[in-house]
Amino acid sequence: MTHMKPSLAASLALTLAAAAFAVPAAAQLLSPNAPPTSSAQPQSMLAPGAATADQVQPLDRIVAVVNDGVILQSQLNATMGTVAHQIQASGGKLPPETVLAKQVLQRLIVNQLLVQKAHDQGVRISDDQLDAAVTAVAKQNKMTLPQMQAAMQQQGVDYAAFREQLRDRLLVQALQQQVMQQQVQISDAEVDNLIASPAFKEGEVHLARILIGLPDGASAAQIAAAQAKADKIEGELKAGKSFAALAVSNSSAPEALDGGDLGWQRVDELPPQVQQIIAPLQDNQYTQPLRDAAGFTILQLKGKRTPGEKQIVTEYHARHLEIKPSATVTEQDAHNEIQKLYQELVEGRANFATLAKRDSDDNTTANNGGDMGWFTQNEWGSGIGKLVASMQPGQVSQPFASQDGAWHIIQLLGTRQADKTEDLERAQAREAIGERKGREAYDQFLRSLESSAYISIRVPALADANPYAASNSTP
Repeated sequence: MTHMKPSLAASLALTLAAAAFAVPAAAQLLSPNAPPTSSAQPQSMLAPGAATADQVQPLDRIVAVVNDGVILQSQLNATMGTVAHQIQASGGKLPPETVLAKQVLQRLIVNQLLVQKAHDQGVRISDDQLDAAVTAVAKQNKMTLPQMQAAMQQQGVDYAAFREQLRDRLLVQALQQQVMQQQVQISDAEVDNLIASPAFKEGEVHLARILIGLPDGASAAQIAAAQAKADKIEGELKAGKSFAALAVSNSSAPEALDGGDLGWQRVDELPPQVQQIIAPLQDNQYTQPLRDAAGFTILQLKGKRTPGEKQIVTEYHARHLEIKPSATVTEQDAHNEIQKLYQELVEGRANFATLAKRDSDDNTTANNGGDMGWFTQNEWGSGIGKLVASMQPGQVSQPFASQDGAWHIIQLLGTRQADKTEDLERAQAREAIGERKGREAYDQFLRSLESSAYISIRVPALADANPYAASNSTP
């Protein structure tokens, strides 16, 4: 059980740039109809050469060099198979194979750069962290760990490779959080200004984008070529072509394979110029190409939603008593002690506050007689939230254990209805500012990382898969 009261503000959300790596590819293959990733996967026409049954299977080859790492044809083929299955399973239409290969290769390049940078900066994922993440994936798939391992074996997914892929995903997440949090400082004045702005009351918008990316310090020729490509795409949109299909085929943004979908975003999180541009748009309308730091962007408005009514919530007032195991107190000793204290409470031989001050190991509340103050249901965690929601004022809970082996007793003192609109508004404003600043910092970090990297694409048909590799691609 965590005893520090969590902040009302949610932690920084992952930026859009990392959305492409949201779920490990292998984990997504656990649906009943998923294709295997073994040699049963169809051979890409981009491979060194398709072998017939009586031919020798061609050797794997290097598709791209990324600093001191490489991306192999087998990696590209396997990931293409996974992505193709995901697109088809969601009802989408597959782009031409070369287009899909370019998008997937770009994703693999960015991922490898991020993993390399995480290692360089000393980011580490312990085996315990990895084990917990693997178990979480199994639970998400409604399986036990042995069941998931069996399903992977049946579908041709290498379990050890899956674990390392997941470790890389966790490395990328940790690096991203590190970059964002180091750059984000939010003052109360910024929160006040945002709440006072009309944009804050405008709710959320669902956006999609097509990005024609440019490296830092792009030449005049590169800018002109990107502008021409963006103008061509705008013409295709005016002719009635699907925004999502054009995003898959042309966008260099990480969410390209999702049809450019950026999801729902608060209007106040968007740069002011973007707010002005999308304000007059109706659902499914799009902007003309917009020049920004990343290149040329076309945005589509997919929907709008406005804030709801006042936030009236139930608050709980409770006391807490804890006995922890230690070097001198075994878990059984802790259990025996909590049972003794519980008997004193229910038999009326002792006051809860007195026992908490005398015996509780909860440093946060013990000096206040175990008083937790007023809190909303899940501020102390979902377990405490469910417990207090089921209790009556004055009631003392049965002793219960937390995952760390400690034992606890809760006494509910009372409940009340509270208007949390202002508190939640400030929390949302602080979160919105943090997300915007974090996203800007991370986007700049990605551009700098790619533009300073050595990226050499060795397959001519994929040479423009990454704009930062154009100058050093080789056949």
